[in-house]
Amino acid sequence: MAATESFSYGEHPSQMIHVWQPKAAEDAPFPVAVLLHGGWWRDSHDAQSMDPLASALVRSGWLVWNVEYRRTGEDGGGWPRPLDDVRAALALLGERTAEGAEPGDPERVVAIGHSSGGQLALLAVPDSPVTAAVGLAPVTDLRACARHQLGDGAVAELLGAAPAKETYDAASPVYNVPLGVPQLMVHGDADASVPAEHTHAYVAAARMAGDEVELAEVRGADHHSHLDPDHESWRAVRAWLDTAR
Repeated sequence: MAATESFSYGEHPSQMIHVWQPKAAEDAPFPVAVLLHGGWWRDSHDAQSMDPLASALVRSGWLVWNVEYRRTGEDGGGWPRPLDDVRAALALLGERTAEGAEPGDPERVVAIGHSSGGQLALLAVPDSPVTAAVGLAPVTDLRACARHQLGDGAVAELLGAAPAKETYDAASPVYNVPLGVPQLMVHGDADASVPAEHTHAYVAAARMAGDEVELAEVRGADHHSHLDPDHESWRAVRAWLDTAR
């Protein structure tokens, strides 16, 4: 199964949305999943990494928007362009749903982001049509990532060599709570790319700020386990989504 439609939401070639729509049109409006891929914001990674999850979701009756955005490298996606793009895509989703151009349920719009895509998903929630969010091994504290040299210099590529405190704060979900929507954070205890402790700190901060956040820490899961729709990590997501219905 592949995307049923792709269209642009801006002039840059990377400002693309790949739509996966269920075949049973009579079941509309569908719950909507907005997928945001990871890859440390680099243009060597793209939205195709989320295709297995998109395929699993559309088979379960979800309308899927798999969003591409500007990334670092030749793509020219330094901060805050990736977040600007995600916010623009979400605004378009809200407009199309309200106009009836998209068969999505405006009361069930879930942003699902993996790794750096999790950072973008969480930061983009305020003032968007998103009603719930899922972070799959999300990047939540860019200052901590830079301090521990995670991602082989990815934070410096995104924010610049010497970001101001305000820039670190603005780009880190842990400093931007509450979001005001239910959330699920999923992280593997064998993740060597983004430590699970970062997600623990985010969950604690979000709960302290008043957000409703559940944490699923999956034993033996690494950073990429969450992209396998047959893995325990994704089963935890599906169970949460089903309960949220």
